[in-house]
Formats: sequence, structure tokens, C-alpha cells
Amino acid sequence: MALGGTAKKLQKVAEMAEDVYKKLNELREQVVEVRETVNETKSRVDRLEAENAEQRAILEAIAEEQGVDLDAAIAQAHISEAEEGSAGDDTEATADASDADADASSDTTDEA
Repeated sequence: MALGGTAKKLQKVAEMAEDVYKKLNELREQVVEVRETVNETKSRVDRLEAENAEQRAILEAIAEEQGVDLDAAIAQAHISEAEEGSAGDDTEATADASDADADASSDTTDEA
């Protein structure tokens, strides 16, 4: 009986080892796929950065030719963007306050 129990235990351990081996191989395949994806993404990013640098050089040349102060234009764009962002926050706060006032007035009218 002891040998039968041992054989069953060994069989169970062997099956568990096979499962672990299969899962390890699946994980290995996933790691390879992730590496490939990362390499492809890096290649795309490098290409986009190169294109961006080319476009910036072209824009700087055109700006210089037209007498446009590129740094001032960029600064103005950032200022405008920041003002729009803070104006949007103010607009949302005003809208929320208006909604609260409207809810309060409708509650008052409902009670009357």
C-alpha cells in the first residue's frame, strides 16, 4: 500500500511539473512578444522624433525668413493655453453654482 500511495504522489508531482513547464513556456512566449512590441514601438518613436526634428527645423527656417520671433510665439501659445485651461475651470465652477441655485429654487417652488 505504501508503494501505491507513493506512486500516486509521484504521478501528481509529475503532472504538476508538466503544468508548470507549460505555463513557463507560455510566459516565455509572452515575454518574447512584449520584447518585439517594445522594439517596434521604439522604432516608431525614433522615427516620429526624427520627423518632428525635421519639421521643427523647417518651421524655424520659415519663421526666420518671415521675421517671426519663434520663442515669443511659443510663449504666447503657452500663455493662451494656460488661460483657456483656467477659464474652463472657472466656467465649470460657475456652471456648478448655477445648477445648485436652480435646484434650490425648484425645491422652493415645489414646496409652495
